[in-house]
Amino acid sequence: MQLELFRAAYRLTERVSPKARNIRIEVRRDREVLLVYPRWVSRAEALAFLQSRQDWIRQKLEQWDEHEARHALPPEAAWDGSDEIPLRGARVPVYVEYATLRQTTVRVEHDRITLFAPAAHRGNVHKLETALKRELMQRARVDAQGLLDRYAPVLGVQWRDLSIADPRSQWGSCAPSGAISLSWRLIMAPREVFEYVVIHELCHLLEMNHSERFWGHVQRCLPGFDVQRRWLRDQGGSLHHYLPRRRSRQS
Repeated sequence: MQLELFRAAYRLTERVSPKARNIRIEVRRDREVLLVYPRWVSRAEALAFLQSRQDWIRQKLEQWDEHEARHALPPEAAWDGSDEIPLRGARVPVYVEYATLRQTTVRVEHDRITLFAPAAHRGNVHKLETALKRELMQRARVDAQGLLDRYAPVLGVQWRDLSIADPRSQWGSCAPSGAISLSWRLIMAPREVFEYVVIHELCHLLEMNHSERFWGHVQRCLPGFDVQRRWLRDQGGSLHHYLPRRRSRQS
C-alpha cells in the first residue's frame, strides 16, 4: 500500500530489456520513472527493487522540481506589449505598433524589439511570428559568419557554406566539405554559448568525432568551454519555446 501511494506521485513506465544485465531505475522529466529489468527477473522482484529505492526516487523528483522551478518555461506570446524574448543572453521586451504599412518590419535595438505591422495583421500571430523569426535568423547568420571567420584561421581550417535552420535535436552540424549548419535560436543564447557551438563545429573539420583530440582543439580555442556546454544542456531547451515551430498550414 505504501508503494502504491508513493507511485501516485509519478508516472511509472516498465520495460523488459533483453540487453539489461540488472534492474535499473531512471527518473525523468515530467515525473516519469522508468523501471528497466532483464527478462530473467520477475516483475515482482523488479517492483520490490523499486520499492526499496523510494527515498532515492523521491530525492530525484525533488531535484527535477527544483530544476523546473529555476528554468520555468516562458508563457506563450500575447503580442500586447507584455512579451519578452532573450537576445544574446539578455531579455528584451517585444512591442507591436500598427500602422499603414504593406508588410511587417522589425527594428531590433539593444533594449527592445519593435514590430511595425499593418493594421490588417492585428491578431495574426502567424504573420508576427514569421516576421520576427525572419529577422532573428538574419541576425544569427551575421553573428555566425563573424565567429566562423574569426576562429577558422585560429584552427587552420576553412568553412565553405553556412545554413541557418531550426533543427529540433542539435545546435549545429558540420560536413566534411566544410558546410556548417547552425540553429538560429543560438542568437537568443549568451554570446559565449553561440561562440562555443561555432568552435565546436569548426573543430569537426579537424576531427570528425568527439575524441580527446577533438575536445583538445575546442579547449585550445575556448578554455573552460564546459560552462557553455552545460548551459546548453540545462537551459538550451527553453529556447525552443520562443517562437515555437508551427505545423505547416493546409492549403
